[in-house]
Amino acid sequence: MNRLNVAMIGQGRSGRDIHGSYFLREDNQLFQVVAVVEKNVSRRIKAKETFSCDVYEDYKELFDRKDIDLVVNSTFSYLHPSITIDLLNHGYNVLCEKPFARFTKECDEMMEAAKKSGAKLAVFQQSRFAPYFVKIKEIINSGVLGDIIQINVTFSGYARRWDWQCAQKYYGGSLLNTGPHPMDQALNLLQCDTMPQVFSKLARVNTSGDAEDYVKVILTAPAKPLIDIEISSCDGYPDGTYKIQGSKGALRATMTEVEWKYFIPENEPKRALILEPLCKENGDPAYCSEQLTWHTETTQLEGSAFDVAVNNFYENLYYHLTENTPLAVSLAEVRQQIAVIEEIHRQNPLSVTY
Repeated sequence: MNRLNVAMIGQGRSGRDIHGSYFLREDNQLFQVVAVVEKNVSRRIKAKETFSCDVYEDYKELFDRKDIDLVVNSTFSYLHPSITIDLLNHGYNVLCEKPFARFTKECDEMMEAAKKSGAKLAVFQQSRFAPYFVKIKEIINSGVLGDIIQINVTFSGYARRWDWQCAQKYYGGSLLNTGPHPMDQALNLLQCDTMPQVFSKLARVNTSGDAEDYVKVILTAPAKPLIDIEISSCDGYPDGTYKIQGSKGALRATMTEVEWKYFIPENEPKRALILEPLCKENGDPAYCSEQLTWHTETTQLEGSAFDVAVNNFYENLYYHLTENTPLAVSLAEVRQQIAVIEEIHRQNPLSVTY
């Protein structure tokens, strides 16, 4: 198995701590870093020491190299579309960090550039591979919960923020920063080929910038469950990541544990509708009450969205690049996500300060 040569653009939290950490792992036998682009001098020096690779200040300095199999674009969010298009136009395969874009128009331009150049394009949505989400999908698909009625997804906590991710002009805000993770999962569960119904609210609470730090989104479609997504920076009592209601059972999950319970309808008495007032044996009023036989299961999970999920994402990407196998997270799926995000922004126009 031949390793592919990688160039990384950006050594911020994603470039260094997520992608860079993966490339340095002993179990990574698929990729090797041959170049890093970073404007910050100290980060550039550190990258050269860490990866023993060539370093550059400007990504355009890569264009003379013919030995690069993949470029990881982990720059500022607002630069994702322009740099990705430039790289694709020069024939480089690109992995773009999330958010893929702010507007669907930018998605279409990147996808068109990939089509014209013949280069491959992927988006880093590794949370699709997160152990808790993989397990949740397995349980839903088993049918034990019955028809899924409602799904609550919460990525919340209490925190104040004052970096560039707070500025709209940098494509900041919780919806574009954290949002691509739960939004990708939610749309994958919704399985709606067309634009779903979108109800939303954005607010600025404790942020120092002009972008939102509170997000509430409800997605649904005909014959589909209702999905409630919350990304809040003012939730002082966060309680789990997932909660699912089904016709035969329910599920709740954190990122390290999944618990679910269900009953088997065939093993319970049939309940025909009674329109006469219900009475106890002594004639007193009665209320519908029964003890269902619940089957409860719990599983503890190993790994997270920042190790196991990253490994599995890159393995899928490797075989997409070398054998043209399908991407687990398709560009069409990511474009749908950006279309939903664009609609949420349309419904909640925020004043621009910076």
